[in-house]
Amino acid sequence: MTDLEAIEMAVRGAMHRAGAAALGQLLSMDSAPAPRAICGCGGQARFHSLRRRGLLSVLGPMEFSRAYYVCPHCHQGQSPRDRELDVEGTEFSPGVRRMMAAVGSETSFEQGREQLELLAGLEVTAKAVERQAEAIGAAIEAGEQKEIRQAKQLDLPEVCAPAVPVFYIEMDGTGVPVTVKERAGRAGKKEGEPARTREVKLGCVFTQTTTDEDGRPIRDPDSTSYVAAIETAEEFGLRLYTEAWRRGWSRARQRVVLGDGAVWIWNLAEQHFPGAIQIVDLYHARQHIWELAAKLFPNDERTRTRWAALCVDRLDAGKIEALVKILRQLRPDSDKLAQDVDNDADYFERNAERMRYPKFRAQGLFVGSGVVEAGCRTVVGKRLKCSGMFWTVRGANAILALRCCRLSSRFEDYWESRSRAA
Repeated sequence: MTDLEAIEMAVRGAMHRAGAAALGQLLSMDSAPAPRAICGCGGQARFHSLRRRGLLSVLGPMEFSRAYYVCPHCHQGQSPRDRELDVEGTEFSPGVRRMMAAVGSETSFEQGREQLELLAGLEVTAKAVERQAEAIGAAIEAGEQKEIRQAKQLDLPEVCAPAVPVFYIEMDGTGVPVTVKERAGRAGKKEGEPARTREVKLGCVFTQTTTDEDGRPIRDPDSTSYVAAIETAEEFGLRLYTEAWRRGWSRARQRVVLGDGAVWIWNLAEQHFPGAIQIVDLYHARQHIWELAAKLFPNDERTRTRWAALCVDRLDAGKIEALVKILRQLRPDSDKLAQDVDNDADYFERNAERMRYPKFRAQGLFVGSGVVEAGCRTVVGKRLKCSGMFWTVRGANAILALRCCRLSSRFEDYWESRSRAA
């Protein structure tokens, strides 16, 4: 009986070995070595010898020869060919590093290692996948920080592109598990308990050019881009502002910021996106009502449902003052429940102008922040919140930068610019 899979793998292995040998010969066919090369110290390094080095390429292990120089001034050796090929200080070719970044951004480093072995026939360690994915993510983040500094100095270039009818910005936060060291001294969500996570702040930007036949908004396909990091609200505000500017915030005819009731979200909206229409996610506001109803009427489902439905009707109609009046008239027996009622009344009162849902719907605008909530699951949760994972802030931010770059369809642009720079 013929084992086709075994034949396939054997032929693939043979073709890869032959290709790796040919690639090594091709890279060794450099022009005659120059007698000197410029050294980093400013001196002139002298040709010393031809040296061979090993490299893991997409075709498998390979070797090639290149000129090696030694500087008589600083006594440092170098191979300019390594810089030219973008393999200086690494044992992996650019193609392999790109593969490692791709799998490392999508799944655990161990599973990424398994995928590379199965799909590409490359044997690497999980630690190598981790190091390369995080290094590339850190490089992407360094580029982002450069743009953020330009934004801080009001030195971002104007984007020449058509005007955007409706431009949306959404923000949210979600916790990711971190190492004990990263959460030391931080309070948890419950009083008296230590923190188990650190908050990732996630922002997304997308556009809308039309509505359906019923006047409901339709998000432009493939228009969503993301930014995310574990950082302060102040730092994140500049990050999101930079992304909005890059995407055409200045050219938008109508601008909308959507989010839940978190105070930091609206502080950033006021600071970085003044004049934008501010909308509190309708479904998050409804959740406040249903959770309060469960506390008020824990053993009376009928009364709980009727009371919540009455409050939701007021909310959906944008009659926030009437809703606040209902809450202020409540007289709970316990001090704890009374405080919960006051907190929710303050929440609706504080966000009243952000909850005029009939007006927003009449304008054909979204009233739910489902895009960023889905982003919390796909951008953050799918990769960083799997069972058994505990991150350092540095590692988490590197993978977040890598994932945002790939999910925002900018990874190919980044890799092309990186290749040109090399």
